[in-house]
Amino acid sequence: MASQTPARRKSESLGSDVDLLEVMLTRENLVRAWKRVKANKGAAGIDGRSIAETWEWLKADGWTITREQLRTGTYQPQPVRPAEIPKPNGGKRELGIPTVLDRLIQQAMLQVLTPLFDPHFSDSSYGFRPKRSAHDALREAKKYVEQGGGWVVDIDLEKFFDRVNHDKLMTRVARRVQDSRMLRLIRSYLEAGVMRNGVCVRREDGTPQGGPVSPLLANIMLDDLDRFLEERGHRFCRYADDCNVYVRSRRAGERVKEAMSRFLTTELSLRVNEEKSAVDEPKRRKFLGYSFHQRSKLRIASKSIERLKARVRELTRRGRSMNLQNRLEVLSRYLRGWMSYFALTEAPSVLRNLDKWIARRVRACVWKTWKRLRTRFRKLCSFGVREDRVWITAMCRRGPWYMAGGSVLNAALSTAWLSEQGLLRLQDRWLQLNHAH
Repeated sequence: MASQTPARRKSESLGSDVDLLEVMLTRENLVRAWKRVKANKGAAGIDGRSIAETWEWLKADGWTITREQLRTGTYQPQPVRPAEIPKPNGGKRELGIPTVLDRLIQQAMLQVLTPLFDPHFSDSSYGFRPKRSAHDALREAKKYVEQGGGWVVDIDLEKFFDRVNHDKLMTRVARRVQDSRMLRLIRSYLEAGVMRNGVCVRREDGTPQGGPVSPLLANIMLDDLDRFLEERGHRFCRYADDCNVYVRSRRAGERVKEAMSRFLTTELSLRVNEEKSAVDEPKRRKFLGYSFHQRSKLRIASKSIERLKARVRELTRRGRSMNLQNRLEVLSRYLRGWMSYFALTEAPSVLRNLDKWIARRVRACVWKTWKRLRTRFRKLCSFGVREDRVWITAMCRRGPWYMAGGSVLNAALSTAWLSEQGLLRLQDRWLQLNHAH
C-alpha cells in the first residue's frame, strides 16, 4: 500500500476567499520575509542593488510606491539575471537571479501560499517543504526496499523547471487561490523574462529557478502526479522533480513506468527523458546522491564520491596560493557539510579510503611548498625523520603526488598531525553524527 491513500489527505475544499494579497502585505509578514531574504544573502539582480542598497531604497519611498503598484495590479517584476551553475553530469543548469525587491515579494508570497497548499500535499512528497528533508525521503525509500521493493521506477523529467506549462500550473494554483490579484501576481512572475545581452527575452514556459516561490510552484504542479500514484496504491518518494516508485518485479515496474510517462506527457505536458529513466534494481540507481548495497542498506552513490573528489581537487590545487591553515579550514568546512548530508550511509568503509586520499592530496600541497632542497631537509628533520632518509627523500625528483604516497611523508605528515592542523576526517565525523543520533 502507498504511504498515504487519497482518503488520508486533508480536506479537499477549494481555495480560500481571503484577500491573500492584503495578508501578504501585512507588516508582520513583510518583516519575516525581509529577515529571510537578508539571511539568505545572494547577489544583486539586474538593477544592481545589493541587499543593503535595496533596504535604503525601500525606506526612501521605494516600498510605498511598490505596495501601491501591488494593490492596483500594475506592478511588473523585473527580468531575472541569468547565472549558470555546473551540473553533476558535466552540463550546466541556468538559474534566474531576481532583484532583491522581487525576492522580498516572492518570499512574502511564499509565506502566505505555503499554509494554503502544503497541508494538502502527499505524505510521499519531501522536497522544499516545512519540517521535511532529503533524509526523510531516503529513510522512507529504505523502508520500501526492505518491505520488498526490489525494483525501482526512476523517472527523469527533461528540463522540468524549463518546461512547466503556465496555463496548466495556474489552473492548479487557482484550485486554492481565488484572489484575482494574487493570481495575476503569480503569473507575472512566471512570465518575467530573462535579461540577455541587454534584451529581455520573454518566458513562455517554465518556472524560473532561483526565486523563493519556484519550489512551491513545482510541488503544486507535480501534486497531480502524487495523486495519480496514490490512487493506484504505489509506494513512492518524490523530492521536487526526482521521483522513485518501488515495486516487486521488473514487469510491474515497466507497467508503472509506461503509465507514469503517459500521464506526465498528456496530463502535465512534461517531457520524460527516456535515456535517463529506467526500471532497475535500487543498487544500480541513485536517489538524492545515495544508492543501496546488500539489498537495502544506504550507501553513497559513486557519482557523489566523484563530485567530492572534484571539489577536493579544486580546494587542494597546488597552484592555488593559500597557506596550510587557511586551506585546511576551507577544506574541512566543505567536508563537514558534505558528511552531514551523507551521514545516513551504512557503508562507511568508503570513508576510510577517502580520508587516505584527501590526506595524500594535502601532503602533496605541503611538499609542493617545500621547493628548495635545504627547505625539504630542514622540514623533514623537524618532523623527526632519520637523516639518511631525509637526504634520499629531499633529493628525489619525483612529483608531489608520488612523494605524498611515500612512507617518509606519511610518517612525517601523519594523519594525527594533519588532524592537529585542522583537517577533518570523514570517518570521525560520521561516527560523531551517528553517535549523536
